[in-house]
Amino acid sequence: MDSHELEHLRHSLAHLLAAAVLEFYPDAKRTIGPAIDDGFYYDFAFGAPISDADLPKIEARMKELMPSWKSFVGQEITADEARARFADNKYKLELINEFAGEGQTLTLYTSGNYNDLCRGGHADDLSVVDPDCFSLSKLAGAYWRGDEKNDQLTRIYGIAFATKAEKEAYLAMQEEAKRRDHRKLGVELDLFAFSPLVGSGLPLFTPRGTVLRDQLTAFVWSLMKPYGYQKVNIPHMAKSDLYKTSGHWDKFADDIFHVSSKKTDDAFVLKPMNCPHHTQIYASRARSYRDLPLRFSEVTSVYRDENTGQLQGLSRVRSITQDDAHVFCRLDQVKDEARAIAEIISKFYAAFQMPLAVRLSVNDPSKPEAYLGGAEVWETAVGTLKELLAEMGKEYEIGVGEAAFYGPKIDFIATDAIGRQWQLATVQLDFNLPERFELEYVDSDNEKKRPVMLHRAILGSVERFIGLMIEHYAGAFPMWLAPEQIRLATVADEFVPFAKQLRQQLDDAGLRVSLDDSNEKLGKKIRSAAMEKVPWTIVIGGKEAEGGDFKVKVFGQEADIIIAAANIKAEAVAAAALPR
Repeated sequence: MDSHELEHLRHSLAHLLAAAVLEFYPDAKRTIGPAIDDGFYYDFAFGAPISDADLPKIEARMKELMPSWKSFVGQEITADEARARFADNKYKLELINEFAGEGQTLTLYTSGNYNDLCRGGHADDLSVVDPDCFSLSKLAGAYWRGDEKNDQLTRIYGIAFATKAEKEAYLAMQEEAKRRDHRKLGVELDLFAFSPLVGSGLPLFTPRGTVLRDQLTAFVWSLMKPYGYQKVNIPHMAKSDLYKTSGHWDKFADDIFHVSSKKTDDAFVLKPMNCPHHTQIYASRARSYRDLPLRFSEVTSVYRDENTGQLQGLSRVRSITQDDAHVFCRLDQVKDEARAIAEIISKFYAAFQMPLAVRLSVNDPSKPEAYLGGAEVWETAVGTLKELLAEMGKEYEIGVGEAAFYGPKIDFIATDAIGRQWQLATVQLDFNLPERFELEYVDSDNEKKRPVMLHRAILGSVERFIGLMIEHYAGAFPMWLAPEQIRLATVADEFVPFAKQLRQQLDDAGLRVSLDDSNEKLGKKIRSAAMEKVPWTIVIGGKEAEGGDFKVKVFGQEADIIIAAANIKAEAVAAAALPR
């Protein structure tokens, strides 16, 4: 079953869900029911609340109905016919009036004894589908059309795959994801915290969590620096005029934090994006073709006024730290710069053993109002990235409508340790912001020309990436990344002085090392280090204090490794080195 067939199956099951719900709750009002990445959902307005305990009977009825759903028959109907059919459903009437006003054709699809307004895209015959390929998963609240000012509805989710085996593999992955949940492990490993006094979606990173941030961003910088990037620094706020000029004001109108002042009439905001600031560094002095490319890099935070209900651990926050960079270059330099960024991205994700897939995210020509710039600009930009991917020999999928509002992009999709896919790194091509800010350089012919702008992210949001890393490694970080790399555990008090000397030597070598010289028994010390997933635990007793070999307990390995006393510092430094 290919991706289109699977999407059609999931869409069909959404219809089947609505049919079963209406049998049990005939007064429920149907709204919409699309296919989603792992299944389907349908939103309903129920007269009385239902609970997760109701899902098994609904699912059972769906499976009873499946044999009779042998086809989906579509017919065009007029707006008046549709209004008459759904006269008691204000949600359907709203959609009917909207679609009719846009001149869209209305179609009604029927299968079994159920019919619904729909654009189409269904399975040919549900009667031949294994009923164990799907199951209902949960209830959730959802606002009509995603607007919190509208009615709150009940959303019923289902999961669906081509086969029962694929569904069970997905469920197993979900169970493993729960075990690895960064919200749980982050607290257990003392990496970050949230405070109601600080506010929702504003994570506080502990010393241990800050090590992760620093190591990750240092690793990115170590890969970028050889390519000629330079660090810059910008403030965390700006006048609203900056974002009105860039076009972000309209795009992020509902997500911008406004800053009030009694000392100026200027309207300020917390920055939702960094790129407009970086254009002003470029614009601060005259530029020549000899100056290009200019590569500005910065790790800094942006701020988005997310709905409280959408916040989720480190995955969705209001304070978003970006490893951001922008390249200003000539048109003839675009491919080389984008190729270099792709090389950095490949090196970075190889260190985490995360395979990458590529998606070329382009504009949706049917919605020109959603983008900056005209059709010719977009055609040039998309064509440039297609040529680059062809030259690099990269296979890719096309994501229509997935472009940034200012330009197309190459998105890199990483697969984590349990098979989930994440869109993290990106290279974005932008002809529009240089035009809107009237950026210029003097070319070799002494004519003023517009530079091209490349936006790039390697790990994307630092917060989101740390959440992913916690789950990718289940909290057992590789030694170079671990907040605590080595723990020394003494057998008795008499060996503490030697352990302190060793700790100082390792600390001087740049290693992150701690000493457990508590009065606890050795077994408990070792178990404690293992619970905290410390990569190396070294027991310090009489033999070690007298210059004997060290036994190193490596987290995740059954057998200890033996390191000669003379080599312990060098081997520890080598084990903790940044990946290459």
